[in-house]
Amino acid sequence: MNVYDFKVLNQKNEEVSLDIYKGKVLLIVNTATKCGFTPQYEALEAMYEELKDKGFEILDFPCNQFLHQAPGSDEEINQFCSLRFNTKFPRFKKIDVKGDNADPLYKWLICQNEKNKPKNIKWNFTKFLIDRNGNVVERFGSMAKPEKFIDKVREELEK
Repeated sequence: MNVYDFKVLNQKNEEVSLDIYKGKVLLIVNTATKCGFTPQYEALEAMYEELKDKGFEILDFPCNQFLHQAPGSDEEINQFCSLRFNTKFPRFKKIDVKGDNADPLYKWLICQNEKNKPKNIKWNFTKFLIDRNGNVVERFGSMAKPEKFIDKVREELEK
């Protein structure tokens, strides 16, 4: 099993198969618009602009589970990110990333570690780096700023 086996909902509530991203390096991020880490959108967009033509995509999954820091509708979240941070990478429907109602993608992501045991999402802006074969190669916590791991993304793109 890999990331391409999953289907998610876009902001129009339409099913999207992640296999459309086959062969690309992905960064999957759970986000929030009213979080102390929200300014990371700026660095994420800069990374996206630099690397998108080399086969890189950022997949943004808003989540309201951490102190309700992603209020508003999917449309309101998209407008905020587009207007405030000029983001152009794909944003999907707001989801849960932990607990019984967690999206199946995230139930899988949190188990992709050395022991294949769940390592729950602790906060907004947890980032998963996915290689061109759809496998998780690294997980970065909320505190990890994009500029600190962009070289790791570049390495994956060169493989």
